Amino acid sequence: MSETTGQGRKEALRALKFALFSASAGAIEAGTIFVLETWTSLPSWACYLVGLVLSVLWNFTLNRKFTFQSAANVPVAMLKVAAYYAVFTPLSTWGVHMLTEKCGWPAALADGLAMGTNLITEFLYQRFVVFGKSIDTAKVGAEKEAEREENA
Repeated sequence: MSETTGQGRKEALRALKFALFSASAGAIEAGTIFVLETWTSLPSWACYLVGLVLSVLWNFTLNRKFTFQSAANVPVAMLKVAAYYAVFTPLSTWGVHMLTEKCGWPAALADGLAMGTNLITEFLYQRFVVFGKSIDTAKVGAEKEAEREENA
């Protein structure tokens, strides 16, 4: 197997892991929104915001450790993710509003488009901006640490 084919498979597996972790984050977001809307008097936007923050933290943590295997500075990486959401959240909220209220799209279709856009753009952003230079460094760091312990 050529190195290019091996790298392609590795990237496809990375994208699959990201999608699966994102699906679990979506379940956390939806569950949180449901619970808060059912059992509290918080406004919808607050329920959405809490659900979004919990899902982003979950998704970031799992993807940093298992998908990108990064030893990058966590606060810096998290700030980069926060920057993504500082742009994506208002744009997607506006987009869903425009599609549903102005264009008459069904909410589920508009939300699905926003979620699909989020999945693709966030994967690319995390792959190339957040973790680009630090991908697979956690594994290398662990191997070096084990090597140091063996030589001690």
